[in-house]
This record gives sequence, C-alpha cells and structure tokens, in this order.
Amino acid sequence: MIRKGFYIQKSTVIALFLREIKTRFGKYRLGYCWALLEPVLHLFVLWVVFDYVMQRAMSDISFPVFLLNGLIPYFLFSNIATRSINAFEANQGLFNYRPVKPVDTVIARAVLETFIYTMVYFLLMALLLLNGEVIDKINLIELCTVGFLLVVFSFGLGLIVMVVGNAFPEMEKFLPVIIKPLYFISCIMFPLNAVPEEYWGWLLWNPLLHVVELARESLAINYQSEGASLAYLAFSTLIVLFVGLLLYRSREEAMLTS
Repeated sequence: MIRKGFYIQKSTVIALFLREIKTRFGKYRLGYCWALLEPVLHLFVLWVVFDYVMQRAMSDISFPVFLLNGLIPYFLFSNIATRSINAFEANQGLFNYRPVKPVDTVIARAVLETFIYTMVYFLLMALLLLNGEVIDKINLIELCTVGFLLVVFSFGLGLIVMVVGNAFPEMEKFLPVIIKPLYFISCIMFPLNAVPEEYWGWLLWNPLLHVVELARESLAINYQSEGASLAYLAFSTLIVLFVGLLLYRSREEAMLTS
C-alpha cells in the first residue's frame, strides 16, 4: 500500500514538473534554454560589474567562485519560496483528480528550481575551469550535503508560505519584502569575516548565510568562515520542514474543500 502510494505520488510530481516547465518556458522563442539563460545572464552582469573591485580586495578565494556560491544558493532559495506561495492557486483545477495533492505542486516546483540551478551551477563552474580558473580544494561531500539541506529547507519554507498564503492572500505581497533583504544579510556580496564580530550574533541566525559560507569553504582551501555551522544548518532545516509538514497536515483538507 505504501509502495503504491509512493509510485502514484511520483507519477503525479513528474506530470506536474513537466507541466510547470511547459507553462513557464514553452511560450518563449528560446524555449527551454531560457531556463538556463536567465540566471546565467544575471550572474554574468554582476561578475562584470564587480570583478575588478572584488578581485583586488579578496586573496583567499577567486571572486567568480565566491560570487557563484553566493548567488546560486540565494536564487534557488528565493525562487522555491516565492513560487510556492501561489502553487495551490495555479493548479487548483487539478485537485479534482484525487491523486493530485497541494504538497505535490510544491515538490514539483522545488524539483524544477533545483534542476535549473544545479545545471546553471555546474555549467558555470565548468566554464570557469575551462577559462583557466584553478580550484585548489573540492570537498564534494560537504558541497552536496549543504546543497541538499538548502533544497529541503527551501521546500519546508515553501510549504509554510503556501499554507499561510492560502489562508491569508496578503502574504503574497509581504513575502518579497521578507525575501529581498536576505540578499544583503546572507554574505552574498561580501564574506562574513568582513563584518565586525559584534554583529555576527545577529547574522548567524540566518540559515542561508551558513549555506553560502559552507559552500565557499568546500571549494577554497584558504577560505575559512569561523561562524558557519553545518550542525546549525541541519537543525534549522529539520525545524522548518517539521513546521511546514505540520501546517500542511492541519490545513490540507480545508484547502481542498475551500
């Protein structure tokens, strides 16, 4: 029975995943290539603008690697959270089919964003290596662990915002106001060590900061972030996932009958 339910949910998520790709990118002339081009162009512009200044200020890590491992986690987190809030409304007609559940729509969107930004990440890393970039350390286990925790954390937050957004539609207006400041307090454009230590106690409450700093540590032997903690990131992820699943469980029937 459990196995049958798993296969039904897997088929549902795959179908929603394919539908999401077609809905988001099928109307553009560049088609599905736009899924990769959009974040690549954003990264390229920032790279060109800040490369000269930051290259002179940082000696322990290459600026392209530094930038890539800050922006990709933020974009992945931000997109999963913001696209989850209207996942229920965008697929409401599909809930007439019993196998389709609201949680499946969030899973499908999280999988799509993960697929897109994983492809972008490895594509840009490969281009950096081909361009002569030297990476003196690759801790693939740590990098994959941090990436996995980021996806689970973002999925848990996506569940929370979907449920809250369904009960309070105003949440769709407030969410960008909450997400955008994280761009400036997650050490995306600067290392944690550049911040005065008396402010670390506030910044380190932010799990996204731990993702960014740990990802950089896994790729640069001289880059050390004293405040970043894998244990804190894992604990935060479990808490957010638990709260998301609890909220969804308590509101699923009300959402489907509303």
